[in-house]
Amino acid sequence: MRIGLAIETDAPGGAETMLLHLARELGRAGHHVVAFGPAGGPGWLTARLRELGVERELIEAHGYRHTTRIVRDLAGRLRRHRLDVLHSHEFAMSVFGAMAARLAGCRHVITMHGSTYFAEHPRRLAALRLAAALSDHTVAVSRSLRAGLAEQLRMSPHAVRFVPNGVQGTPGSGDGVKQELGLAPDDVLVLAVGSLYPVKGHAVLIDAVAGMEPAARPFVAIAGSGFEEDNLRGRIEARGVQDRVRLLGYRADVPDLLAAADIYVMPSLSEGMPMAMIEAMLAARPVLASDTGGIGELISGPELGMLVPPGDPAALRRGILKLAGDPALRARLGEAGRRRAEADFTATAMAERYVRLYEDGAGAAEPVPRTRAPISPREAKAKPLRDA
Repeated sequence: MRIGLAIETDAPGGAETMLLHLARELGRAGHHVVAFGPAGGPGWLTARLRELGVERELIEAHGYRHTTRIVRDLAGRLRRHRLDVLHSHEFAMSVFGAMAARLAGCRHVITMHGSTYFAEHPRRLAALRLAAALSDHTVAVSRSLRAGLAEQLRMSPHAVRFVPNGVQGTPGSGDGVKQELGLAPDDVLVLAVGSLYPVKGHAVLIDAVAGMEPAARPFVAIAGSGFEEDNLRGRIEARGVQDRVRLLGYRADVPDLLAAADIYVMPSLSEGMPMAMIEAMLAARPVLASDTGGIGELISGPELGMLVPPGDPAALRRGILKLAGDPALRARLGEAGRRRAEADFTATAMAERYVRLYEDGAGAAEPVPRTRAPISPREAKAKPLRDA
């Protein structure tokens, strides 16, 4: 098949990493892949796609008052590449992609990864309802997100498909990581990986460490970048844990960090189906995470990991201390998590599920009857999404 993958961002993140894994697996399976993304972005995803040999199309996809121009430009590119299907990720590209695919005469699939900020804005919500109605399939990456999307988009729960994210495990070497951090080989290293945004809950993790007795505090490393960095550094200093909590910034060697880590923690306040957590499970790291979104679908029993309420520093603190003091428990949870991830959350399995959707030409899902109709394609053209 000739498949387009589209996303409106180009920085490191979960949805971008998922698209990268999907592109790799589709190429290995013999499909021709073209990736669409924003011109003028940071270049992280663009560079990695080009390393895979994936053709990259950069488009001016910003500015909703230019919706008509963006859609026409994208439709022309879809025709030029003779695509069978365009697979759009997240809100903006799903809206542009659905309209462009309809104009170009190719199938369209939407995947939403966890953020439902669009539901807070009536015009955005109406636009995504229109996009879903124009598309062959709308997909959620977790069952909890599927239920929320079905309600927000006024669709039958069965009309929103569920395809869990998958990861291509990459073996790492922990040699030198603890030395780099000034730790002894037997010191407990707690690792968190994620963009530095408030929703990732890193402030909760800092507060959890601050509430421990100083002698009991393990070393916590947080890998990731984002606009919350200065606030988190200030919180670390204000809580007096600068000797035990370190922000590492963006790291390209996450497999090595995972290999060195003794505990993987994900304190998120909200999540879809977190790619970083699946990577930790494939690396056989014991997982301690917030019970939110799709996390509970990954850690579906106490034998697979430890779950705590989101936003609860005391519960997170108890979990860290329990794992830090019990190497046998860490080994048991890590091995069980690895088996779970290898069985259900590999990139190969994810790509195979999406190919079955791409090949399904049943047409767009029928929305449940509603009291107020969504905006029509004609209205959308007449009223660009300038207020979105």
